Amino acid sequence: SDPAVSINELIADPAEAVAAMPVVGAQHELILSPKALYGEARDNSAGLDLSNETDLAELAGQLAATVEADWHAHPLLADGNNDGETRPILNPADHRDVVGKVTELRVEDGPRAVELAAKHAAEWAAVSPAERAACLDRAADIMQARMRPLMGVIMREAGKSAANAIGEVREAIDFLRYYADQARRTLGPAHAPLGPVVCISPWNFPLAIFTGQVAAALVAGNPVLAKPAGVTPIIAFESVRILHEAGVPVSALQFVPGSGRLGAAMIAAPQTAGVMFTGSTEVARMIQAQLCERLSASGKPIPLIAETGGQNGMIVDSSALAEQVVADVIASAFDSAGQRCSALRVLCLQEEIAERTLTMLKGAFRELSIGRTDRLSIDVGPVITADAKAEIDGHVERMRGLGCKVTQLPLPDAATEGTFVAPTIIEINKLSDLTREVFGPVLHVYRYRRADLDRLIDEINGSGYGLTFGLHTRLDETVAHVTSRVKAGNLYVNRNIIGAVVGVQPFGGRGLSGTGPKAGGPLYIGRLVQKAPVPPQQNSVHTDAALRDYIVWLDRKGFVAEAEAARAYAGQSALGLERELPGPVGERNLYALHPRGHILLAPQTQGGLLRQIAAVLATGNTAAIDTAAQLQPVIADLPVSIASRLSWTADWAKDGPFSGALVEGERDRVETVNRAIAALPGPLVLVQAAATAELTADPDAYCLNWLLEEVSTSINTAAAGGNASLMTIG
Repeated sequence: SDPAVSINELIADPAEAVAAMPVVGAQHELILSPKALYGEARDNSAGLDLSNETDLAELAGQLAATVEADWHAHPLLADGNNDGETRPILNPADHRDVVGKVTELRVEDGPRAVELAAKHAAEWAAVSPAERAACLDRAADIMQARMRPLMGVIMREAGKSAANAIGEVREAIDFLRYYADQARRTLGPAHAPLGPVVCISPWNFPLAIFTGQVAAALVAGNPVLAKPAGVTPIIAFESVRILHEAGVPVSALQFVPGSGRLGAAMIAAPQTAGVMFTGSTEVARMIQAQLCERLSASGKPIPLIAETGGQNGMIVDSSALAEQVVADVIASAFDSAGQRCSALRVLCLQEEIAERTLTMLKGAFRELSIGRTDRLSIDVGPVITADAKAEIDGHVERMRGLGCKVTQLPLPDAATEGTFVAPTIIEINKLSDLTREVFGPVLHVYRYRRADLDRLIDEINGSGYGLTFGLHTRLDETVAHVTSRVKAGNLYVNRNIIGAVVGVQPFGGRGLSGTGPKAGGPLYIGRLVQKAPVPPQQNSVHTDAALRDYIVWLDRKGFVAEAEAARAYAGQSALGLERELPGPVGERNLYALHPRGHILLAPQTQGGLLRQIAAVLATGNTAAIDTAAQLQPVIADLPVSIASRLSWTADWAKDGPFSGALVEGERDRVETVNRAIAALPGPLVLVQAAATAELTADPDAYCLNWLLEEVSTSINTAAAGGNASLMTIG
């Protein structure tokens, strides 16, 4: 609106241009350019326009060049050794297409790689957080410049479409820049790294998740052993080469391709100080069982950050926009051949609109095209391996056997050369027919009665998973009610449930879906240092009312030191924090910290018990207290407001599952308790431990961040008729 400011000035530097505008009557508002979406914190990654013929012509030439390249992923160790067995890597869409080859590290060399990392750990830890962050920024710039050849590898090695490959490279770039910014904001001399960290990444996001894990661990000062998935090592190798080119020494980042047994050997190495894993719940449990056999040098449980998928649901009520629902369901269930942790597995349709919506959905479903993803016209590519195909096909046949109606698309003749699964819709009669996640292009549809909405939510929560959840409705009351009751890490309203953006929709689940903290969120780096920083945006927001009553009780009983500790927890807790995160116009993205749930307390002393209770109350949780120390008389006269939040347990398996655990004791006791917790059924439990002397001396002995649950909510504000903020811009 200001003739003195040209459109070119706005595009080049919107913040400066707006600052120069005279303000007349009202504050100027501006839709930021894509690059400037996150302000001064970091640049947004850039994509490609697949509808632009000039861009497509350039892309086609560069993708063709990647086919001729000699791609060879091999170990990159600090001592220069790259010996091992070499095998080909095949395109899952066409096994006649040899993408390249990989040389895998021998299993017996895994512990030696960890020794090398430990030997050089002090060198990388001595590099300042600012310089480590600068390495990540340089890597992001290199990756941005090489987007097209990286796409070529992803499309052939992982069977991804061009659009998905663009999204993957962009996500990797965003991870690099986000963690660099977080490190500059939060890390200082007090935040010592853990030591060697083993990063084990999945095949479904072989660049983005791989790079995100590695970048976070590196910028926190840890030497990293990066083990890619066995079927997608080439793109991971290119990511490591870029980080080395950006200034990260090989001694700080070693590339260790190999089998699952190699990963197990590195996890078992005595120098391993942390593990980052994305994959199945079963494998995460095996890793937890390995780690609980020992403690860190400081006597703490070894951190495990695990993200393990989910049985993701979407509820659609009778007020929803059917056309929007269909588009979002097709994208959520069948994009990437359903091979996303966040993919929609169960669509719940209110019975009044179920038949009409399902008819529309099947019509759109039949328009999907299947085949090699090097063609833009293809919607659904291959699943990753023959084993994956067999497992998915077996599930479909099992559901047929239960009498479920199954609708499948025919596979084209070309699909015989790869591992393709026919996209499938299965109409089910009860949610209990689904016993585990089906990781492929299979959507289950369930009809529910409006009066049974709360029972449906209970069933969804009862699955034990809690990664993503979708809701389609135009009723604000329904949005508030359902999102307050569903237990999932990422909630999506009137939009698809895939494609979480780094720093905009921090990604990660709860229960069987992972340990937290969320990837691309403000707490993530804190799990990779010995003492977590408190991000500046997470100062005390709200204190549970029961904690105030508890402090009064402590004072009245003469527990002076414990009352002071409880006050300190009250000042540290970020319970109730809710922030709106930056994002595109037409979307509202909220980040909130909720109570984590039911916490197991294993105290040894009176003071330890009282401090553990304070930590639980400061974070809004409930607790089950182990009876072994016979401390019941200490809190026999607690006020009802506090006592109602606590119970006693002698049978942890019966009184679980638990969302976390606080342990008091020396090394031997912590090891014993940690092993017992790892053996419990249900979700992986994040365990914190402190010796009695440490609890007395250090108010930060237990990190309150790990007693809170991060919840991301993304709302499509344009779905119900428009975006108010956009329409009010003058």
